[in-house]
Amino acid sequence: MSDALKHECGIALIRLLKPLEYYKEKYGTAFYGVNKMYLMMEKQHNRGQDGAGFASIKLDTQPGERYISRVRSNAQQPIQDIFAQINERINQELVEHPEYADDVELQKKHIPYVGEVLLGHVRYGTFGKNSVESVHPFLRQNNWMHRNLILAGNFNMTNVNELFDNLIRIGQHPKEKADTITIMEKIGHFLDDSVAKKYKQLKAEGYSKTECSPLIAERLNVGKILKRAGKNFDGGFAMAGMLGHGDSFVLRDPAGIRPAYYYQDDEVVVVASERPVIQTVFNVDFDKVKELDPGHAIITKKSGKVKIEKILEPTERKACSFERIYFSRGSDAEIYQERKTLGKLLMPKVLETIKYDTKNSVFSYIPNTAESSFYGMIESVEDYLNKRKTKAIIEGKNLSEEQVTDILKERPRIEKIAIKDAKLRTFITEDSSRDDLVEHVYDVTYGVIKNTDNIVIIDDSIVRGTTLKKSIIRMLDRLHPKRIVVVSSAPQIRYPDCYGIDMANLESLVAFRAMLSLLKDQNKYHLIEETYKKCIAQVDLKDTLVQNFVKDLYDQFTDDELSIKIAELISDETINAEVYTIFQSVENLNKACPKNLGDWYFTGNYPTPGGNRVVNRAYINFYEGNNQRAY
Repeated sequence: MSDALKHECGIALIRLLKPLEYYKEKYGTAFYGVNKMYLMMEKQHNRGQDGAGFASIKLDTQPGERYISRVRSNAQQPIQDIFAQINERINQELVEHPEYADDVELQKKHIPYVGEVLLGHVRYGTFGKNSVESVHPFLRQNNWMHRNLILAGNFNMTNVNELFDNLIRIGQHPKEKADTITIMEKIGHFLDDSVAKKYKQLKAEGYSKTECSPLIAERLNVGKILKRAGKNFDGGFAMAGMLGHGDSFVLRDPAGIRPAYYYQDDEVVVVASERPVIQTVFNVDFDKVKELDPGHAIITKKSGKVKIEKILEPTERKACSFERIYFSRGSDAEIYQERKTLGKLLMPKVLETIKYDTKNSVFSYIPNTAESSFYGMIESVEDYLNKRKTKAIIEGKNLSEEQVTDILKERPRIEKIAIKDAKLRTFITEDSSRDDLVEHVYDVTYGVIKNTDNIVIIDDSIVRGTTLKKSIIRMLDRLHPKRIVVVSSAPQIRYPDCYGIDMANLESLVAFRAMLSLLKDQNKYHLIEETYKKCIAQVDLKDTLVQNFVKDLYDQFTDDELSIKIAELISDETINAEVYTIFQSVENLNKACPKNLGDWYFTGNYPTPGGNRVVNRAYINFYEGNNQRAY
C-alpha cells in the first residue's frame, strides 16, 4: 500500500496446560511460554509497530508472592524492547541466584514473567496519544485475586459514549473516555458483581472466608460475565483477557469483523489474530488451526478446561476484507491464493486500457503487499498470450521454424520498477521542502522503459493518493513512458472505517475528493449542503434508524467516472505520460475473498448500526471543517 494505513492491533494468548517442569524436561526450559510469545508477537509485528505489551499470570501462588507481571513499551522497536527488559530481568535473577538455574519451582516463585497464562499485544494507535499508557495490555488491579482483570484487544467501538454513560449510571467514575478503558471497566463491573455473589453463596453454604477463594475460581462463570458485559457492544473486536486466578478468554464480535484463530492440544491453548502465526510458531498444519466463530469466546478455566461458548448472537458475517487484501501476512494459504485471484480478475480491464499491446507494456508492482496480486495478474497475462500464440500458430500458413519461435518467444515484460528506499521520516515541516523529500520515497529502475511503453503497476489499494501524486507518478514519469496505469487490487475506498483501521475522516480519501470534484464539474455542488442537512437531522436518532446519506452523493457517478477523476487528481500538468487508474470491482472482490465480505469502506454497507452514525459524523466534520475523529 503506497499510502500506509495503520491497523489497530494484534493479539496473542498462550495458556500452558502442563506444569512448568514438563516444558523444562521436554523443551529444555521453563521459559517455553515466554519464548513462544516472543515469536508470536514478532510474527504479528506487521499488525502494530507503535507499541507492544506482555503480561503473565502464575497459577497457584501463595499469598504475598507476586503472580502478575506486565511490561509495555512504545519505543521505536517495542517488541524487542519489552523482551530485552524481560531477558535482562531473568538473567539478573539467574546471575544473582545460581540456585534457580535448574530449579523450576524457584524460577516460578522468584522470577517474573515465568507463568502459565501469557498475553501479548502489538499496537497501531488509532485513538489517543501514542504514550505507553495507551499500550495494551491494560490492568485493573484488586487485592482480591479473582477481581484482577488484564485486557488487550484488536478493536474499536462505535458507541463509546453510550458505554461510558452506562458506566456512570451504575455508579462508576471512569478515568477517561476511551474504548479500551470503557470495555475493561464494563467487564470488570460484572466480574466484581459475580465474585461478590459467589462469595455470598459460598458463605451461605458454610465455607470460611479462606475456603471461599479457590471455590470462587472454580465456580466463576466467565461466559456469563461476558454476556452481561457485552450486551451493548457495537464495533469490531477480538478481545483477550486474563483473570488474576488464571481463567482466560478471547471474545470475537458477532459479525466476525476482526479476526481470531486458535489451536489446542494437550500442552497448550493458543489464540492469535492470524493463522500462519500459530502454524509457524507451533509447527502445526493448516487444518489444525481453527477460526473462532463470530460472537463466540474461547474460555480456558484455571483447571485447564477449555470451552467454546456463544456469548453474543452472531449476525451476518462481515469479516474485514482488508485483512485479505493488505493487513494479514500473505503467508496464509488461503490469503495467498485470494490475493493472486484479485490480480487475475483485474486483467480484462488492464488489457482493455493498454489496448492489448502487451509487447509495449511493462508490468510491475509497488512492494511488498501487492506482490501476490502481481503474480496473479502475470498468470492472467500469460494465459492471454498463450491463447493468442496458439491462435497465431493454428491460423498461420506455412510458418517457418523461425516464425514459430518468434511467436512462442513473446512473454510478459516484468521489471522491478518502483523501489522503496526507506520509510521517510520528514524532519523539515516547511511544505515545499517536505514535498521534495516525499517525492524521493520511491526510486525507479532506469533503462528498461521505452517512450512507446505502457507501465502497468499494481498496488493493493489506493487510499489517499498522496504518495502516488507526490512520489510514484513523478518518479515513473521520469522514465518517459507513453502511459502509466496504476492498478488497485481493492475497489475505490469511499467511506471511513470505524472498526480498527485508521480511516476516520472522509476528506483524506482520494475517492471522496474525486466525487466532490465531479459535483463541481457537473454543477451539482448544492447536494453537498443538502446531504449535510440530512446528516444533521439524524444526530439524535437511535443508531438503528440512522441512514448513510453519503451513498447518495457517490450514486451520482459511475465507477469509471470516479476512476478517471482520481487519475486526474494523482497527476498534474507536469506529468507528460497519460495516467489511468483501474480499481477492482466490489463484485470481484467478494468473488476472490468469499469468506470476508466486509466491504463497508467500498460500499458504505456497515455491518453494525453504529457505522452509519460514524460516516454521517465524518461528513458533518468535513462540512463544518472540524479536524476531528468521527468516533
